This record gives sequence, structure tokens and C-alpha cells, in this order.
Amino acid sequence: MMRSTFIGGGNMASAMVGGLLARGERAADIAIVEPLPPQREKLAARFPGVGVHAAVGEGALPGADIVVLAVKPQQMQDAARQLSPFIGVVPLVLTIAAGVRCADLSGWLGGYDRIVRAMPNTPALIGAGISGLYATPPARPNAAAAVRVLEACGEVILCEHESDLDAVTGVSGSGPAYVFYFLEALEQAAKDLGLAAGDARKLAYATFAGSIALAQQSPEPPATLRANVTSRGGTTARALDVLDAAQVNLHFIAAVKAAAARARELGDEIAR
Repeated sequence: MMRSTFIGGGNMASAMVGGLLARGERAADIAIVEPLPPQREKLAARFPGVGVHAAVGEGALPGADIVVLAVKPQQMQDAARQLSPFIGVVPLVLTIAAGVRCADLSGWLGGYDRIVRAMPNTPALIGAGISGLYATPPARPNAAAAVRVLEACGEVILCEHESDLDAVTGVSGSGPAYVFYFLEALEQAAKDLGLAAGDARKLAYATFAGSIALAQQSPEPPATLRANVTSRGGTTARALDVLDAAQVNLHFIAAVKAAAARARELGDEIAR
């Protein structure tokens, strides 16, 4: 049994709450602090029995084993300072705000240092996400609670260094946009070749989904799987020749590294 309090009741918090309930957590053991009345009404209707509060206070934190900060990065400083008078007795704080470093959050929380920082991605909204997680040394004895929350909506990898989360952001945090980008291009190519819009989308989506399923079930690396469907002088080889000539792979790698660099920059900006 675990008691958890979420600060912020947006999409990601809702996904985690829904996942926890689906895994057997009791609604009475979950609380959400959400300042916007319309959103509070939606949360109360969606999650009967979950405590929904308008503001941070002792009433929202009774016996909490973990507090999950699920607010936007630009709202984090205010949220943390409102929380700081009540947080001392809570064993663990989990933050999912992009770019907010543990040291800065600790300062806003009045020196509280049992902090776990995570970078989830948007497929968490349907229980298919993946999160990178870093725990400060004081948080590690209780970090299992953070893993439990995050696993309610997907997989979790553990990061040895907090700076690793910048790489996680570049790869998987921003990653869904890369997939949608290529999906969009494949769908457009199908339409340019004369296929109906509905068929174009169906072909694109099924091709991505099927390829990922095949890769996950195969012991072979992606390079081998690609070679297995690329006959010399065939249609796939012709397509890959075009991509290689444009150095698409190198540009893609550079794009991911640029996203990771921007994650570091955002952390610096928030710290200032």
C-alpha cells in the first residue's frame, strides 16, 4: 500500500493516477492538488474516491509516501515554495518537470533533498511510455516508490547521473515527435503515389507498428533487420540509397544531440 499526492492534475498526472488505480492502488490513498476548478471537477468525476484539493496544505499530504510534482517547469518554483512548509515529513518527492534540476528544486523546497527526477514521454498517456529516472543519494532508499508510480504508465530505466536525463530527453522525451515526423512523411509519400488518404495512413501506421513489434521480438539488432529486407538492386535498396545520399542518418543523430543540448540549456535557464 502506498499513499501518493500529485501536485498538478494535468494529462501526465492523470495518466499516472489512472495507471496506479488500474494496478490495484486504492483511490483513498491518492490525492491531487489542482488549482483550476474546472479541472478539479473533471478529476473528481474521472477518479471517484481520489482526494482532490484546491491548494497545497496538510489536508493534501496526510501520511503521503511520495509527492509527485507534475507541474510545468515555469510553475515549479512557485509550487515548490508553497509545498516547502509541509514537505519535511514526506519520504520522497518525484519531479517530472523537464529541465528542473534536483539542486534547484531542493533550494525551492527549503533544503529538502530526497528527490527523484524523471523524464517520461507522451506515450505514458496510454500506458506505453518510458521514463528515465535519477535519484539523489538521500532519495535512493525510498526510490522504489517513484519507480512504482512511473511503471504505472510504462517502462523505467535508471540513470546513474542526473546529466544522463538530458540524453533521455533528446532520445525518448522528444522521441515521439521524431516518429510522428517520419509517419507524416511516409503517409504523404503514399498519397503522392496515388493512394487514398485513409489507405495511406493505414499503411504508414501499420508499417511502423509492425516493424517495432518485429524488432522487439527479434534478437537481431536493427542493422541486421534492415539488411534482411534489403535485396541488392531491389526497391528497398533504391530507397535507402536516396536516404544515404542525403545523409539522413547523420542528420537524425545530429537532431537528437541538438535536443539533448537544448535540455541542458533549459536547465541552465531555469536555474537562473
